[in-house]
Amino acid sequence: MKSETIVLPADPNDPEDFDVTAQGLERGQRARLIRMTRTSLGLSQAEFAARFRVPVGTLRDWEQARATAPDFAVAYVKVIGQHPDMVAKTVA
Repeated sequence: MKSETIVLPADPNDPEDFDVTAQGLERGQRARLIRMTRTSLGLSQAEFAARFRVPVGTLRDWEQARATAPDFAVAYVKVIGQHPDMVAKTVA
């Protein structure tokens, strides 16, 4: 098994802190983008999921960084952030 590179080591003075890998950092950045896009539109997770046809469980997993949002999903969310009404009309 290949060992992941640690990009942010745990703080030795904080027993609850943990090492962050490059993969974990990427997952967290994607989660933040998705969550910030949704909240900037003033939508709950259920509202966003229904409006843009994303399974609400998948959205939750992405926002909580339990799963890494794939590249196509990140691109879709970026388009939603720029043109929410057009996207909603297109998927309706």
